[in-house]
This record gives sequence, C-alpha cells and structure tokens, in this order.
Amino acid sequence: MGLAMWTPGPLEIVIILVIVLIIFGPKRLPDLGRSLGHGMREFKDSVTGKDKDELPPSSAGEPEPEPEREPATTASEQKS
Repeated sequence: MGLAMWTPGPLEIVIILVIVLIIFGPKRLPDLGRSLGHGMREFKDSVTGKDKDELPPSSAGEPEPEPEREPATTASEQKS
C-alpha cells in the first residue's frame, strides 16, 4: 500500500496565509517575499550555472566606449 503525499487545498492555503500574516504582520510580509524571491533566484542561478561575476563572452575583451559629451558651458556663456 503506497502512501500518497498530502497536497494542500484552497482552504488550507488560506489558513496558512492567515497564520503567516498573524505571525509576521503586514509590514514584514513584503520583505519576506523579497528575500524569498532573492533566495530562489540565487538557487536557480547556481543550479543552471549562471553567475553575476562572469562577463558575457562578446564583451570580455573590449572596454565599453564612453558616450561623447558636448563641452560644458558656464552661466556667463549661456546668458550671451
């Protein structure tokens, strides 16, 4: 006889969310969600092999060109 894993239904999910809201409060929930999302993103990146420290292969040897700027004018030059 195999044991099936329990999956929460809609009522159980609502009860869990209410308990989390009572424990952490409405001010901490956005921070909790943000940190949970950040942790999940880091885990996914580490599993797939992506890393922020690695540069894309096309720009590894070339420095980025600086945009050309117009020379700055002083206030007295602008009035003339």
